[in-house]
Amino acid sequence: MPAFIGRRQFITLLGGGAVGWRLAARAQQPDQVRRIGVFTSGAESDPSAQAYVRALRQGLEKLGWIEGRNIRADYRWASGDVNRLRADAAEMVDLTPDVILCGGTQLTEILRQKTGAIPIVFVHVADPIAGGLVQSLARPDDNITGFTAYDSSISEKWLEVLKKIAPRLTQVLVLVDPQNPTWMLHVPTMEKVAPSFAVQLTTVHVRSPEEIERAIDAFVATPNAGMIVLPSVMTGDQRDLIINLASKHRMPAIYALRAFVSSGGLIYYSSDWADLYRRAASYVDRILKGAKPGDLPVQQPVKFELIINLKTAKALDLTVPPTLLALADEVIE
Repeated sequence: MPAFIGRRQFITLLGGGAVGWRLAARAQQPDQVRRIGVFTSGAESDPSAQAYVRALRQGLEKLGWIEGRNIRADYRWASGDVNRLRADAAEMVDLTPDVILCGGTQLTEILRQKTGAIPIVFVHVADPIAGGLVQSLARPDDNITGFTAYDSSISEKWLEVLKKIAPRLTQVLVLVDPQNPTWMLHVPTMEKVAPSFAVQLTTVHVRSPEEIERAIDAFVATPNAGMIVLPSVMTGDQRDLIINLASKHRMPAIYALRAFVSSGGLIYYSSDWADLYRRAASYVDRILKGAKPGDLPVQQPVKFELIINLKTAKALDLTVPPTLLALADEVIE
C-alpha cells in the first residue's frame, strides 16, 4: 500500500564523540561472543512484540549474528508500570551490553537517562527531535541513533481514516498517557486539522485503568463520538480494557499499536514495526563491528500498515467504504 503520510527527511544529530574510544574498544575482538540488550515496548505474552523480536533475529541472522553462537541477547519486556521500566533499564545497563536495541520514545528516554556510553539503537520513535532524544540536525553525534515510526502528519491521517469509517462522527476523544512525550507531537496537529473534518477534539490524560474507564464512560454521553488512542506502554498494557469499553459504548476507535486491532479493536494505522526491527539489525551489526552511533543517521520508515477489523465494524453497524478496504494491508474477518 502506498504510504498515507508524506514523510519528511530526518537527519538527526547529538553532540558527543566522547564514547568513540569505548566503541572502538568494543570492536577489538571480533571473534568473541558479543552481548546485546533488547528492551521492547510490548509484553512478553504479546504476539505482536514476539513478531518484532523475530524480525530482529531474522535481520541479525542474515548478517551472520546467531544467538547462542556469536551473540548473547538479554531481553526485557515492557509492563504498564513505569517504575518497573526504570528498574529494568537500570538492570540492562548494569549488564554492560555492547549495544541496546530499544522500542519506543518512552523506553528510549528512560535508557538515555541511565547511560551516555552504551550505544542505543531505537525503533518506532515518533520524532527523536521533538522527543528530546536528539537536539540538532545533520548527523547523530552521541550514543543514540535509530529508526523513526512516523512524524506529526500521521495524526491527521488517524482523524481522516476514523471519519471515513464513521462519517457521522462529530466528537473525538483523544486518550493520552502523559508519561509518553509523543502526545506533544500528535495532539497539536490534530487540534489544528480537526475543523477540516468537522469534529471537535477532547484530549484526556490518563495514568491508570481507573482513569481510562472514567474518561471513556464520561465521554460516551456525547453523541456521534469516536476515539483515538495514542501509543504508550500503559495504554498498550490496558488494551483489553480500552477495547471492551469501546465495544460496550459502540464507539469507533483507531489505534497506533497493532496489538489493539489483533485483540478486537476497529482500526490500526502506523508504520510497519516488524520492518523497523528488521532494518535496525543493520545498525546493531555496524555498531558491533565498530561504527559509532553518531555516524549512523536516523532513518525513516518505508512501509506502513492499515489493518481493519471487519468483524468489529459489523458489530458497530459500520460500513467500511470500498476505497478504504482497497487500501488495507490486512482485513480481519
